Amino acid sequence: MLPIEKYFGNLELVYTFYGAMPTGVSVSETGRIFVCFPKWGDDVRFTVAEIVDGHLQPYPNLATNSINPSDRTKSFISVQSVIADGRGTLWVLDTGAPNFSEPIKGGAKLVAVDLITNTIRKIYTFDEEVVLPTTYLNDVRFDFRVGTSGYAYITDSSSRGPGAIIVVNLENGNAFRRLNGAHSTSPDPYFLPKVEGEILMNRNRDGSTSPFRLASDGLAISPDGKMIFFCPLTSRQLYSISAEALRDRTIPDSELSYHVKYWGEKGASDGMITDAKGNVYAGDYENDSIRKIWPNGIMETIAHDPKILWPDTFSIGPDRHLYVIVNQLHRQARFHYGKDLRQKPYSLLRIKIDELPAPTC
Repeated sequence: MLPIEKYFGNLELVYTFYGAMPTGVSVSETGRIFVCFPKWGDDVRFTVAEIVDGHLQPYPNLATNSINPSDRTKSFISVQSVIADGRGTLWVLDTGAPNFSEPIKGGAKLVAVDLITNTIRKIYTFDEEVVLPTTYLNDVRFDFRVGTSGYAYITDSSSRGPGAIIVVNLENGNAFRRLNGAHSTSPDPYFLPKVEGEILMNRNRDGSTSPFRLASDGLAISPDGKMIFFCPLTSRQLYSISAEALRDRTIPDSELSYHVKYWGEKGASDGMITDAKGNVYAGDYENDSIRKIWPNGIMETIAHDPKILWPDTFSIGPDRHLYVIVNQLHRQARFHYGKDLRQKPYSLLRIKIDELPAPTC
């Protein structure tokens, strides 16, 4: 018998999705599980859901998930990420950009939902200097220890414009772009992603092709809130920057890149997350793997399994498990001349890490 590739990591199946393709997952401090489904062409009946008794329920209700043309700020349009902050709030990051279109005016927003009353507490919208015509809001992290009400950090993973990290003052909603178009937030122009043995690139119905390029995507924050980790989607590199430097607008963007630290190659990642001890977890979508990066920079692979067909978003639950959405993103029709190669179900997996999530306050 010939030798075969080694697979490892004790992955457990949490949930299977037979409808629309999910991207985001978050587990609250009480163990509630939330997921989201951006509108990328699938039949999305609700873009945010909670898994309740083995079933998907629109969250906080179906009405909020139904677009109201007269008031888009109160409707979920196309949600990319959901984040439970560990203190009773689910934060919903709405791209406002179905099918990667130009964001609908008033549609791109950050929404705070009270997990006790299951009602919207606050909505943050963005002006045209923050959310550009090319912007795709991707992931968000929080720190409530700075300022009066805390800060949010959001990645712009644009495929057609500058990548950036958007900083939001949660007290007054003031937001601004940082590392706009910087090397660290931009796609690696020399990177050719390879998934399931094939180069991943845009392959259109008409036979034309183009490189697959997405800017800053993965995002994580250190347990003390002082360091922001980030990476472009089409890159194998990991970067970090001081959160204080990001917030400090007296540092011009032209000088801000000098504050960026390079950590080396971690594999090509979509989502990232940090635990309470400062370890960063990142997917490696080229190698069906999940990586752990220790605070000293040492990297190890904690799971390598053929079931990890594009690890997307991560969350750490109070049960000390790392949760990950696996969604076969690379098999979408846009990469295969209009032919959808995804095979349902998509999955939510978890693996025991014996660590708690990084605190936000």
